[in-house]
Amino acid sequence: MSALTSPLDWTGGPALLWVIGAALLYWLGGRGRRPSRGEGWRTASFVVGLLAIVGALDTPVDTLSDRLFWVHMTQHLLLIGAAAPLLALARPWNRMWRGFPLSYRRAVAGAIASPRRRWLRSAAGFCGGAVVSWLIFNVTFCAWHLPVLYDAALRSEFVHAFEHLTFFATALLFWTRVVYSPPWRSHLTELGKLAYLASTMVVGWVLAVVLALAGSPIYSVYAEEATRPGHISAYTDQQLAAGVMWVPGSIAYATAIIVIAYRWLEASGSGGRPLPNPEALTRGV
Repeated sequence: MSALTSPLDWTGGPALLWVIGAALLYWLGGRGRRPSRGEGWRTASFVVGLLAIVGALDTPVDTLSDRLFWVHMTQHLLLIGAAAPLLALARPWNRMWRGFPLSYRRAVAGAIASPRRRWLRSAAGFCGGAVVSWLIFNVTFCAWHLPVLYDAALRSEFVHAFEHLTFFATALLFWTRVVYSPPWRSHLTELGKLAYLASTMVVGWVLAVVLALAGSPIYSVYAEEATRPGHISAYTDQQLAAGVMWVPGSIAYATAIIVIAYRWLEASGSGGRPLPNPEALTRGV
């Protein structure tokens, strides 16, 4: 495990390179275009989402996560509960796509539309289903918290990076089922979204309870740490991690539940008139 050294270690990792690439594509895709309605707040959401990735994976947070379980939990929540929903809200995908050269876009679009790639389109549609996307995200989240996998991630930089990649990718899939983020589509109703979010929040609570009520440290890497910042014990560290998962880890889900419930109740109180379709409101954006 690495030790915290200096601010010079904050940058240079793969996460930073991905963030720079995403920001460049976003900038290129927006050149020469007249800003559309709402693009200002979406750009702000995009920038903050990218900063959350950098903060989680390319600052001393990443180094401290090797020694403090609660910091490691915070790192994961930045990816799952901050970066992913913010990027989904920003819906930058079409703009980033326009950042690629036209010849490249045509070649890729043609390859995807090819009959030989029907299996790829079918797989994407399958993974985008409500039940499947819920399972992919929650099974991935729970599996990585099994002691054998969690300890493996702490002992191997490659496994650790793969853990973060799967957390972020499955969280992005999850949040694009809840948030309108074209070209990704979700067929969940408002009530379905409430169940989708609430059940996922309960999964996190159950895992937090397991961590909090365990009689001893669950993860051997943290248990074997001789000293840790703050001079706290491994068991106290684990209880703090459970608290991080329980309270801050619920903020994104609770916020989304409140917003969606408000929309649903507003529609119910308007005599059954449906809420405006966000796709219709933003068509041509």
